[in-house]
Amino acid sequence: MIRYLPPLLVGLVGCAILISLGVWQVQRLAWKESLLAEIEAKISATPGPLPAAPDPALHTFLPVEARGTVSDELRVLASVKRRGPGYRVISVLTTDEGRRILLDRGFRGVETKSDLSEPTAVSVTGNLHWPDEIDSFTPPPDLDEGLWFARDVPAMAETLDTEPTLLVARSIAPADRFIAEPLPVGTDGIPNDHLQYAVTWFSLCLVWAGMTGLWLWRITRRTG
Repeated sequence: MIRYLPPLLVGLVGCAILISLGVWQVQRLAWKESLLAEIEAKISATPGPLPAAPDPALHTFLPVEARGTVSDELRVLASVKRRGPGYRVISVLTTDEGRRILLDRGFRGVETKSDLSEPTAVSVTGNLHWPDEIDSFTPPPDLDEGLWFARDVPAMAETLDTEPTLLVARSIAPADRFIAEPLPVGTDGIPNDHLQYAVTWFSLCLVWAGMTGLWLWRITRRTG
């Protein structure tokens, strides 16, 4: 009987660890789904005025309405599913109150150089956002061409002489003034892989249990 003890201990301890990891991922899944629902609710809430002092810790995804004049632009290399390569167009929005902020007007295909020939009065509804898109592999912007490879809000604000605040448009009126198509913020880019992780851990537990059973069977055959 003693000869069965080592494989039984290995099997039970291994299964216990793998089950605990799977349960933890199930708990993480519930937390992530609750978080995503909270973010979606915040994104779709009734828009309000631009805060006096926007704070990424407090105002990320805050829905905002603003009126003002759009001018200038930077292009951020982007790709949209079923549309292909193009650019996110980042412009200056000078509000009616005289503040200058960044405005993400949305996606424009590579075939169009610019759709802003002169400053244009608009009304914008969207969400404040400070995207985290910069890492050690992000190339520096080509300032001569006005081409960027990620939305670096502080650096763009410095280049365009605005507040370090980005308003991502959900809608712009009048809509027929621009070719760029708004790409509103959402939760699509927030990873939620906890279900797959849970399935993986539980599947490994079944494999571990099966291998333990095979080990015990081989011991039985050797001593039978």
